[in-house]
Amino acid sequence: MTSADSRTSSPPPPFAARVAATGGSAVRDILAVTARPEVVNFAGGLPAPGLFDADGVAAAFHAVLAEVPQRALQYATTEGEPALRAALADRTTARGLPTGPDDLLVTTGSQQALSLLATVLLEPGDTVLVEDPCYLAALQVFGFAGARILAVPGDADGIDPDALEELVARERPKLLYTVPTFQNPTGRTLPAGRRAAIARVAARRGLWIVEDDPYGELRFEGGRAPWIASFDDAHDRTVLLGSFSKVMAPGLRLGWLRAPAALRRACTVAKQATDLHTPTVNQLAAARYLADRDLDAHVSRVAAAYRERRDAMLAGLPEALPEGSVWNRPEGGMFLWARLPEAYDTTALLPRVVRQDVAYVPGAPFYAGAPETSTMRLCFVTHTPEEIEEGLRRLGKGLR
Repeated sequence: MTSADSRTSSPPPPFAARVAATGGSAVRDILAVTARPEVVNFAGGLPAPGLFDADGVAAAFHAVLAEVPQRALQYATTEGEPALRAALADRTTARGLPTGPDDLLVTTGSQQALSLLATVLLEPGDTVLVEDPCYLAALQVFGFAGARILAVPGDADGIDPDALEELVARERPKLLYTVPTFQNPTGRTLPAGRRAAIARVAARRGLWIVEDDPYGELRFEGGRAPWIASFDDAHDRTVLLGSFSKVMAPGLRLGWLRAPAALRRACTVAKQATDLHTPTVNQLAAARYLADRDLDAHVSRVAAAYRERRDAMLAGLPEALPEGSVWNRPEGGMFLWARLPEAYDTTALLPRVVRQDVAYVPGAPFYAGAPETSTMRLCFVTHTPEEIEEGLRRLGKGLR
């Protein structure tokens, strides 16, 4: 080909429209800016690395690779390793939802489970209902699927079931996505009565419920609320998502979904087309960890540390945030939600705050509709109480 030919060549075809229509993650963008070690970072959704049971996980991998290396390094079934699914089924049953191994599909993190559900359930233009505000990566998944995303009105306790029923009747959505326990980004928990009411709305109106529960085991006060999936009204239309990311280690990329049989089979086919299966060695190591170690005891230790860190943040917020600010008191999980006086724009203020070597996530990206620009998400688990105290001092200086 001559140089003249090169000058007149046509460009390659454009990217799919969904790429331009769906933005990146504001949280990921902030993490890239605040990766310096001197930054006290309240922006991430990262579990505390110092609390990982690294020795226990390493021992599980060592045992698997020493005892069954050929199996651990081989392809596996799409549904997931039987030993891991059996252990997950036992844990789910023990928490009040009778489950067998065949009710579960192991996924590469619960984020993949969400993507598989969007692939299987949504056509471009379908309506999806979400919380207000909502987990940011869920908004990305539904956006990539071409869905029309509507927020369900609610309050400090979460979704209003009456508002949900009105919206379902009017908009005919395919699914409702919710993180009912220690929600991301707000940390709030949906009361049991509202969970039962949501299940009834789904049964009456014909609606899938996607119940995402990555934080539910990280409770450090109050009583546990039942899964929406455990209510009779919702058992045939609720998908429960779980993950090891917040209770064992996010680097394992191990999640799962529990779904009615037909939907689970469809997700299995979609997973085959996506990645064939979740890494075998990771699944076998997790199963070995559950057999050899006491995960519940580990989670209790982590939750106790997280409670101290939450309390440190709650103690420092009155000095750090401007007068007139309000915030909640989560009973578990990783996040706290704050609202500053209306005149404050947390997105505009963030660069000034980062110059003080501290960071948060502005609330605006978490909204499907009109955002509340004075809100922010604060993650209280990654740093020690002493680091939190210093971070809040810096935050107060930056906001002033």
